[in-house]
Amino acid sequence: MRRLLKLLLLVLAAGGGGYYVQKNGVPGLDQLQPSGLEGTTVAYSDPVAPFRAGSTIRVATFNIQVFGESKMSKPHVTRILADVVRRFDVVAIQEIRAVSQEILPRFLAEVNSVGRQYDYVIGPRLGRTSSKEQYAYIYDTATVELDRESVYTVQDPDDLLHREPLVAAFRARGVPEAEAFTFTLVNVHTDPDEVREELNVLDDVYRAVRADGRGEDDILMLGDFNADDRRMGELGQVSGITGVIRGVPTNTRGTQMYDNILFTEPATNEFTGGAGVVDLMEMFHLTQEQALEVSDHLPVWGEFSVYEGGRGGRLATRPEEAGAR
Repeated sequence: MRRLLKLLLLVLAAGGGGYYVQKNGVPGLDQLQPSGLEGTTVAYSDPVAPFRAGSTIRVATFNIQVFGESKMSKPHVTRILADVVRRFDVVAIQEIRAVSQEILPRFLAEVNSVGRQYDYVIGPRLGRTSSKEQYAYIYDTATVELDRESVYTVQDPDDLLHREPLVAAFRARGVPEAEAFTFTLVNVHTDPDEVREELNVLDDVYRAVRADGRGEDDILMLGDFNADDRRMGELGQVSGITGVIRGVPTNTRGTQMYDNILFTEPATNEFTGGAGVVDLMEMFHLTQEQALEVSDHLPVWGEFSVYEGGRGGRLATRPEEAGAR
């Protein structure tokens, strides 16, 4: 029988993770069992992500390849990255590689240089080798609120994952709190050499986050899975799990699908059907070589109603409806 992941919770402090406090493990993980494949996916891609409508929020994931001092030293690259972030309400970032903790504050200054009010939370440096990475969430404080007490890093003493996911809970602003869409994000970057094994652990992570005692049913696992929607292993067998995109390349060269935003149906009926992959070459009039200087991955996004349960939002049933802007 396959070993199940044992979770420990590591809470991050406000303002970018200054210290960590160990908490109790998530109860009941040993009793979790895989379930059958259900649900459907949306099969389309919007090449350019427009700015959001007032009744929705947009959640994105972006592997900013080797995001560190070298990339931050190129103003033309950081301007593009900042422009991308400003198009979304929450962005899950993977592959931050920097010893200095000043990378995110410096980047945030660029994001906010046009008068916006984004903030961030960042996880610890992770990895089995000297080349360690961090996850982060960058979010628009005008449109979403982070519950800082909810932020933790999933750890496995059995070392089943190369980079343990970073979890954080958010709530949409602009509507009464009792009616606002609340959701939990699980930021993932699998090891390309151990994809099959890690996908067969991430289903346990997903179920454990959903059952962590907070009562949240809207769990969005997002990031760089290094796998397309047809090859998700046991993660793809979570009951009702679906992705915001299907069969769409997410690497800059347009050859592979690695990135996605996953959730379960019918729990997350706040999803409007709006989703896509940002084509950096089209959006910024770049050559492929110039786009690769930004990242070898493209941002993936999904749109959700600001109302819990989707009230007041439009639920698109066909890709062409979701793409109409």
